[in-house]
Amino acid sequence: MLNADIAKRRTGAISQGVGMMTQVYADNAKNAEVWDVEGNRYIDFAAGIAVVNTGHCHPKVMQAVADQAAKFTHTCHQVLPYESYIRLAERLNEKVPGDFEKKTVFVTTGAEAVENAIKVARIHTGRSAVIAFGGAFHGRTFMGMSLTGKVAPYKKGFGAMMPDVFHIPFPIDLHGVSTEDAMASIQKLFKADLDPERVAAIIIEPVQGEGGFYPAPAELMRGLRKLCDEHGIVMIADEVQTGFARTGNLFAMEGYGIAADITTMAKGLAGGLPLAALTGRAEIMDAAHPGGLGGTYGGNPLGIAASNAVLDVIEEEDLCNRANELGSRLKQRLESIRSTTPEMVDVRGPGFMVAAEFNLPDGSAPNPDMTNRIRMEALKRGLILLTCGVYGNVIRFLAPITIQDEVFAEAMDILEESIAAARAA
Repeated sequence: MLNADIAKRRTGAISQGVGMMTQVYADNAKNAEVWDVEGNRYIDFAAGIAVVNTGHCHPKVMQAVADQAAKFTHTCHQVLPYESYIRLAERLNEKVPGDFEKKTVFVTTGAEAVENAIKVARIHTGRSAVIAFGGAFHGRTFMGMSLTGKVAPYKKGFGAMMPDVFHIPFPIDLHGVSTEDAMASIQKLFKADLDPERVAAIIIEPVQGEGGFYPAPAELMRGLRKLCDEHGIVMIADEVQTGFARTGNLFAMEGYGIAADITTMAKGLAGGLPLAALTGRAEIMDAAHPGGLGGTYGGNPLGIAASNAVLDVIEEEDLCNRANELGSRLKQRLESIRSTTPEMVDVRGPGFMVAAEFNLPDGSAPNPDMTNRIRMEALKRGLILLTCGVYGNVIRFLAPITIQDEVFAEAMDILEESIAAARAA
């Protein structure tokens, strides 16, 4: 079986609306390595977009799924509940930042978690407006698209977005936007277009994911928390990509010393199985009436079993510290490359959620062409990379946190070779 043959079948069978980063068709995977249908080996620095933080097919996670599958795969928790769902909720209520009583709801995808967080915030406050940030990514449903601060490819051609969604600039020093600018934009919004007493929620990623791996400044988080408290606004932290040890903490908000009212999560939550959740203040989460929240597959038993195992693995293998160690090594290597690569204008990110941004050699404008060349050169050499950013000029590094040292070192050599080749092209 050849990748090219499957690619032809895909073209005839799958909507072109489902984008493809590669034409590498996976056959099997283990930890940070993937083998395609032709037997070619790749080092995976995508991890399913920060999903398999504990590596592909971690033995403990796979055993938990197998044990659950032997019992039952689905009952619908709203019909026939199961204890493991409650146990995972209790664990998240304890681990999500915030020194207050919390409750949890399980759903299936990150976008669904965001949708439900907005629903909960609206019914709790009796308000409808939501503030999000430019460059943000919150999903592909209509509310998710509306909250997302990037037109192409997410909003382009899909018509009018949901009403009562407002965007303000995200602080990025490299792009000339400060925290003061962002906070001033909110005040201008309150003066010109939006009564703050009509705002249900402000939603923010602690580190923008698709937007370019820009960490939110601590002063921004503190300012938003104060603003929300002043006006009775629900603060939502979208930790779909930042959660589960990726940033060196179980949740990125731990690094800010403040807590959101609701935290959304998915991706790394269940080690590759579809599971998402929102955890928040008990009085806010209880605002919805019975039946107002939920879903047929929400909290599927296999995903719940995987997630309980993922939390065990993170703790037993000390993956938060491992993320900080790997991230430090990665940033050191990138800074070394940067010393001879004028196109690389920034290296950033907490823990093992690291990115490198590329501009033209004179620094005058984003350089998405070179960024994509690096990705393709790496792919030819057996390293899977992802790009991101509003301008497509950022490479994000998302290897499993369990990656072996020797595989990580091999990936670093491939990365350096790929950047050199892309510059020479």
